[in-house]
Amino acid sequence: MKILIKRLVVWIVVIAFILMIPLLTMQFTNEIHWDLFDFIIMGTVLFGIGITYELVARKSKRTVYRVAFGTGLVGAFLLFWVNGAVGIIGNEGQDANLLYSAVFIVGFAGAIVARFKPKGMSITLFIAASTQMLVPVIALFIWPPHSISWSPSVVGVFLLSGFFAFLFLVSALLFRQAASSENFLNK
Repeated sequence: MKILIKRLVVWIVVIAFILMIPLLTMQFTNEIHWDLFDFIIMGTVLFGIGITYELVARKSKRTVYRVAFGTGLVGAFLLFWVNGAVGIIGNEGQDANLLYSAVFIVGFAGAIVARFKPKGMSITLFIAASTQMLVPVIALFIWPPHSISWSPSVVGVFLLSGFFAFLFLVSALLFRQAASSENFLNK
């Protein structure tokens, strides 16, 4: 129990340092403007990620599993942050960005169904990566470039989506490696 409390304190300190970045930046530029609500949301999300990591990844003794889980969480966090802050398609207010919530639904539902086992998590992250890349395709059909401002360009949206899909693919491959080494150890 003491170890868990110590880890939670470490997470709180790390989160406080992360939140200091926008706070300090706001002192020197008008480009960033966070209010108390922004800090509360971001702090809650970061703390949720920390708790999730501690509860799930730390149950495994396998480093590859921990790295896989951490990579998936980082990908999900960055997707949440970028999409919420500035949007991926157009701006943060563009309805097309709501399609990215499918990636979170796939990840959450898949993790629950897989019960966080490496083989199931590998499949889940492969599906999340595919869903990530399907979002701009679907958005192109619903909101063609002439109907909304695709900022960045359509190519830019696919590249940015590809970055997140890449993180999910790396996580999936690491989970696959964790599953194969787990099967090897059980034989």
